[in-house]
Amino acid sequence: MHELYSEVTPLTGSLLYHWVVCSRSAWLYSRQITPDRDHGDLSLGRWIAKTAYPRKEAREVSLPGAKIDVLDTDGGTVIVVEVKKSSRMVKGARLQVLFYLWRLKEHGISARGEIRVPKERKRLDVFLDGEGEAHLLASIRALGEVLARPSPPPAAWIPSCRSCAFLEFCWVDEPEDPAPETEDQAPEVQEA
Repeated sequence: MHELYSEVTPLTGSLLYHWVVCSRSAWLYSRQITPDRDHGDLSLGRWIAKTAYPRKEAREVSLPGAKIDVLDTDGGTVIVVEVKKSSRMVKGARLQVLFYLWRLKEHGISARGEIRVPKERKRLDVFLDGEGEAHLLASIRALGEVLARPSPPPAAWIPSCRSCAFLEFCWVDEPEDPAPETEDQAPEVQEA
């Protein structure tokens, strides 16, 4: 087991994705505090992932810490595909795919990744090169610091709060001063 894994909170690609979007939601998920599975955005995301590529033979492959939406091949190359409903949170999706590629590399499997956004007809390539791996490892360490806390980070209003399945959990009352709409609010991680 890698030194960056925790026996209490196993590291997953989804936790990394959620950490980029909102560190509070990553902490909540790490404690198995999950929002309503029937939340519209969560249901839509699951539906898109299951129906976007119906002819692919190897859909949704599970590995420890990884639930890969589609495992594809191109010639002799394995392609790890993460399907998203929008490209808005591409930073988190990229880190998620990097994690999956890293896990496969740990098992001697060379692969490349793609983020596919069917609605926007986008395909974004992801490669686990030296820079990507350094960024991933720095992100894992930063996420580990968040997950080691005994309580969740305080709620902070960000644009993704408006459609978050944890909205009522974090904001029992309306926030007093919501931040203006901006792009992704990803945590800053020093890239090597």
